[in-house]
Amino acid sequence: MLDLRSTLMWRLIALLATGLLAAVIANPMVTLADDGPALATTPRPRARLPLIASSGSGCAATGQSYGTVTPVDPYSGDAATQPDINLAVRGYVATTAYLGLVDYQGNVDLGAPQFPSLFTDNRTPQFSSGAKVYRWDWTCNCRGDPITKWDVTLLGMATSPGEIIRLPVAGYDIGGGYGAMVMYAEETRLTLKYTIEDTPATGYVIYLEHMCTDPNLLALYRQLNAAGRGQLPALYPGQPLGRARGGQIAIAVRDAGSLLDPRSRKDWWQGR
Repeated sequence: MLDLRSTLMWRLIALLATGLLAAVIANPMVTLADDGPALATTPRPRARLPLIASSGSGCAATGQSYGTVTPVDPYSGDAATQPDINLAVRGYVATTAYLGLVDYQGNVDLGAPQFPSLFTDNRTPQFSSGAKVYRWDWTCNCRGDPITKWDVTLLGMATSPGEIIRLPVAGYDIGGGYGAMVMYAEETRLTLKYTIEDTPATGYVIYLEHMCTDPNLLALYRQLNAAGRGQLPALYPGQPLGRARGGQIAIAVRDAGSLLDPRSRKDWWQGR
């Protein structure tokens, strides 16, 4: 009887060992512990899927489609690194200047871009911040000191996140009823030109910062820029071009190559 019991015990031990070995082979994440429970399970890592945005830029579209114009003398360099085309290359520094409309003496151009038309309600927004854009030193091809001729050269304006932003209306037609062309576009900024010369040295240029550029407009710009800028996106006066990314957008403006004060009542806020 004792021999029978011993035989049964050894068979039971063999069966348990065989089952444990099979479990380890079937699941390599099961490990033998040195102490504690006889079997310890190491959690299997979860797969992480990439986030898929609704558009390449992550910004909601405005429902617009965009045309093109043929620029004069297309820029042949890298627009992203050109400090007069991409304002981010120059950069800017905050200032504590007066945040309100400023009256200057001088001539008035009734065809100048009007900034209230950036907004669907054509409002004069609360001015939320001021900054000075840096000069560019072409001798060393490097950033210089902030521009001091004006107290403000980049003006922040209060917005509601996601509200539609439009092309400021001006009294110029660059062809086909279009009011301006897109010289440069990123997810968060735009450079707009009110003539068809592909240079910021002539005519009015507007820089918009803290934007959520319409993904259709951004995709069109990238396509045309990569193809050599023989065509560039064009916008009708007042056409939506994107949305406010957050609680403010910022605007800078230049005429014939010179950055100006965007608070000027007689120029950009006529009748306000």
